[in-house]
Amino acid sequence: MLLLVVILKGAVELSLMVIVGRALLGLLAGAGRQRNIFWQILSIAARPALWLTRRVSPKLVLDRHIPLAAISWLLAAWVLLVALKVEHCLALSPAVCR
Repeated sequence: MLLLVVILKGAVELSLMVIVGRALLGLLAGAGRQRNIFWQILSIAARPALWLTRRVSPKLVLDRHIPLAAISWLLAAWVLLVALKVEHCLALSPAVCR
């Protein structure tokens, strides 16, 4: 169970980094970001989290707000997974989780 929590936590962290990196690169690249190869790579990597967020969000949420919604639920999932990891580590022994 601990391995599953660690894997999910890593996937959530990676998704968060990709979405935040994409946002920062978008600010730096400006209007020409669609031609930037790194923007395209980060867009492909962020697509699953953004797609899932669009599917569970009501249609009232604008498309430009989907990355913010994705970041918010990913942060909530990360906090939950960290709490689960700490709980499992304390139940097993701290030496196991090093």
